[in-house]
Amino acid sequence: LLFGPDGATLASYDKIHMFDVDLDNGESWRESAAYEPGTEAVVAGIDGAKLGFAVCYDLRFPQLFRAEAMAGADLLSVPAAFTRQTGEAHWHVLLRARAIENGAFVVAAAQGGLHEDGRETYGHSLIVDPWGRIIAEAAHDEPG
Repeated sequence: LLFGPDGATLASYDKIHMFDVDLDNGESWRESAAYEPGTEAVVAGIDGAKLGFAVCYDLRFPQLFRAEAMAGADLLSVPAAFTRQTGEAHWHVLLRARAIENGAFVVAAAQGGLHEDGRETYGHSLIVDPWGRIIAEAAHDEPG
């Protein structure tokens, strides 16, 4: 959801790509068991910028970001909770690639730290410029 300064809802986005996976360690994740996927890319104007939306696993699907860029997005938002293992391997490179491919800034808020259920998320909230340069980054478990 995107809210304006007056609290009004300016835009709503439903994650398109559900995270359904069976891991080598026996864990199984099925977002589609609890959520209905969205069907549309969303771009909304705010304070002179055009913001494109994505959530977590959507990051792995470049066509979503391309559609948003073609609709005028110059800022892409990607809140996420990548696992530590996946984040270490893919988080930075995928965010930088999406920025470069689309000539857009990327703002990626990321959950990080060890959770009560033993799951560990990677963190590393980032802001990436259109050249793929990281211009701000929070540590693994630093709020950001």
